[in-house]
Amino acid sequence: MVKGIPVSAGIAIAPIVRLSQDQPIVQEVAISSSDIRQEQSRLAHSIELARDQLEQLRQQTEDTLGSEKAAILSAHLAFLDDPAFAGEMNSVIESQLLSASAAVQQVSDQFISLFESMDDAYMRERADDIRDVSRRIIRNLSGNEQSVSFPEEPFILVAVDVTPSETLQLPIQHVRGIATVKGGATSHAAILARSLGIPAVMGVGEQLLFEVEYGTMLILDGTSGELFPDPDGEALTRYQEKAALEQIQRQAYEAMKDLPAETLDGYRVHLMANMAVPEEADALVTSGVEGIGLFRSEFLFMDRSTLPDEEEQFQAYKRVAIAFGEKPVIIRTLDVGGDKHLPALDLDQEENPFLGFRAIRISLARPELFRVQLRALLRASAYGHLLIMFPMISHLEQLREAKSILEQTKTELRAEDVAFDENIAIGMMMEIPGACLQADAFAKEVQFFSIGTNDLVQYTLAVDRMNAHIADLYSYYHPAVLRLISHVIDASHRAGIWTGLCGEMAGDPLATELLLGMGLDEFSGAASVMPKVKERIRATTREQAKRTADHALTLSTVEDVVSFLNNKAD
Repeated sequence: MVKGIPVSAGIAIAPIVRLSQDQPIVQEVAISSSDIRQEQSRLAHSIELARDQLEQLRQQTEDTLGSEKAAILSAHLAFLDDPAFAGEMNSVIESQLLSASAAVQQVSDQFISLFESMDDAYMRERADDIRDVSRRIIRNLSGNEQSVSFPEEPFILVAVDVTPSETLQLPIQHVRGIATVKGGATSHAAILARSLGIPAVMGVGEQLLFEVEYGTMLILDGTSGELFPDPDGEALTRYQEKAALEQIQRQAYEAMKDLPAETLDGYRVHLMANMAVPEEADALVTSGVEGIGLFRSEFLFMDRSTLPDEEEQFQAYKRVAIAFGEKPVIIRTLDVGGDKHLPALDLDQEENPFLGFRAIRISLARPELFRVQLRALLRASAYGHLLIMFPMISHLEQLREAKSILEQTKTELRAEDVAFDENIAIGMMMEIPGACLQADAFAKEVQFFSIGTNDLVQYTLAVDRMNAHIADLYSYYHPAVLRLISHVIDASHRAGIWTGLCGEMAGDPLATELLLGMGLDEFSGAASVMPKVKERIRATTREQAKRTADHALTLSTVEDVVSFLNNKAD
């Protein structure tokens, strides 16, 4: 058995096909000063050719899969259109007297290294987009066009990595699954796999790539992340039965898709989805969720050396608003910081990035940046049901200052006769223990809370979840975390506002009855797991859930809480 990162649920059983990703070996060829113009000209031609190729692929994708999936190539095209990207390569050609290919390789390696060193998983995986673009430019420079051929029968694709453009060129009717050595859950290839309904596992060992023969039968479990090359008859039968059961379960979820998230005794909550990039909108709109509980606006600021202007942001937010129509879309304002070294923001390296200059602290320190985003959000609110959420609020003064800037922005738009939703709801992330303890005061200032358990656990328990040595201490079932969550929900209800939860806990079926019993109004997680959450909600009563929560809140250890909930589930 080979273990990887599950990124797209489902079971695939088919022979292995390896993706050939041959790329010319780039050597640091020195040139003379008289060759500079020629190399720069070759680079410009290759970038223009890459732009034409990507635009053609984008159009083909739009024709076959729709505009939302085609839009995933926008990041690639944005790189090619960014004068700083090509400018850096031209500078290397001129200052270091290197060939165009060597300059592309050097600059792209620097960008890739920068993104892969970041703590944030989403940011790390943006390196794939840079890698995709640079491969294309280098192939064009060498005159070696990539040709990809696949068998006209079911197969599981195995590769070192799969770029977004390669994923979009897969024969959907034949590919049953994807397994890659590199990549993770928030890579564009993973997002596309989920959107296309292809089971996928990433981050697998290289032995699957190099030691297993072409055509070998493979079982791929995109839910557990397990792969079984050359399975025996017993394993094959077991997984064929499991795949059949999953198909039945999918049909049951499909039948339940449009039913409300309502308990047996009529208590209604709302199930939403978290969203990383606009390209997910197409699949999410039809997935059965009631809207977006967390849309990470920082996607617009990634993979680029310049800040997005108001119009670019407006068009992105507008597209999502229109896609969801009357369904609510909660857009979190820019949440980046010391751990996410975005070139466009030129942030300093910090010794303690998670406690440093990030999120709302950046927005308030740079109001000109904040106002551009708020203007774009307000303008987009005229096209759908948008809500604005401020991240990492720790002081009441921060919230009031953010609201003041928002009101000033509204006044500007009114003076310009620009339409926006005058009643747009304002909320805040509850992810800092100090803010949670002061929830009563904050509840008087906003229309909703959204609990971010990922950071709340980290700050409450002083545990870096990326640190393998102490990862076992990280748990949202810790009694202190549970009491903070309960305190926030109670405070919101006393003030007549609602509370959602958009961390990983919201998508954990084991936690569903517990959160339901605490009075949580909205669950927002990965769309793929929300049907299981809905199933749990519809199988219990409000009173039963309340008894579960009341007892869990009396327990003293993580082990006791988890054991109690597991026994309840059984």
